[in-house]
Amino acid sequence: MPADLIFHHYANSPFSEKIRLIFGYKQLAWKSVIVPNILPKPDVLALTGGYRKTPVLQIGADVYCDTALICDVLEHLRPEPTLYPPHLKGVCRIFAQWADNTLFWAAMGYNFQPKGAAQVFAHAPPDAAKLFAEDRKSMMAQLVRLRPGDATSAYRSYLRRIANMVDEHDYLFGAQPCVADFAACHSIWFTQTQVPVMADILNATPSVGEWLQRMMSLGHGTMAQFDSAGAIAAAKAAEPQPPGANYLVDSAFQDDHGIPLGARVAVGGESFGPEPTEGTLIAATRTHYTLLREDDRTGAVHVHFPRLGYTLRKVEAG
Repeated sequence: MPADLIFHHYANSPFSEKIRLIFGYKQLAWKSVIVPNILPKPDVLALTGGYRKTPVLQIGADVYCDTALICDVLEHLRPEPTLYPPHLKGVCRIFAQWADNTLFWAAMGYNFQPKGAAQVFAHAPPDAAKLFAEDRKSMMAQLVRLRPGDATSAYRSYLRRIANMVDEHDYLFGAQPCVADFAACHSIWFTQTQVPVMADILNATPSVGEWLQRMMSLGHGTMAQFDSAGAIAAAKAAEPQPPGANYLVDSAFQDDHGIPLGARVAVGGESFGPEPTEGTLIAATRTHYTLLREDDRTGAVHVHFPRLGYTLRKVEAG
């Protein structure tokens, strides 16, 4: 195993639950750093340089953004049990991309109707819901969201389709879970556990609930409490890994933008979370971008993004 897996997350973050369950599936040990669910996030931004979505995986002075990329890192670290069975390698990735986007936004459009939102913030400070909504509004500026009624209809349909799959198998594509299962379950986990007042939508598809319980039984691996100060210190004490030695095994340069390695660039989300991270482009492969950046608190870090779902642009001098 490499240096410690430091995971920046918060308890009711759906995408964090996706990765926590993969820690369980692969029986990995990890350090837990709880981060705020809204800005300000000074310690997160010191590591990422701008990216503020949750979760983030840190290994020394390497910072991995987006759960799609984190899944690849964990697969390279511990190949078995696999997230990407050879006979399903293409379809499970395509399904996971659909689940992390289309299914997720339908589920959240349903979950955050008034009574669901009220339950989420029932024990929070009086202005928490307002601050959360304002925070997410800026992150969603480029995202087209479903209206509640449309989200409800879509979510019902998607649940029935998932039920059709798990009626036949223990997991979506067979006897073992794959990345598709982890991508699909976190939205439904949120409905069942975080907004149970909304969970009656699951009653029509009992096999989905049974599948979800199988997923939850995987656990969360071996967690140790950590803190953001320790995470910053770990980055400062480490040297970032060179391209090809950073648990992202592809290193061949793929130039689709006319931007050379060594250029000053910005990477941001295509739709959700467009806030850019700036740095020096040191890798642009078929699967990911890597930026070198410097921060007074962390020293040199490499920040990694998946290629799909993110934009790359050159930052002009001056």
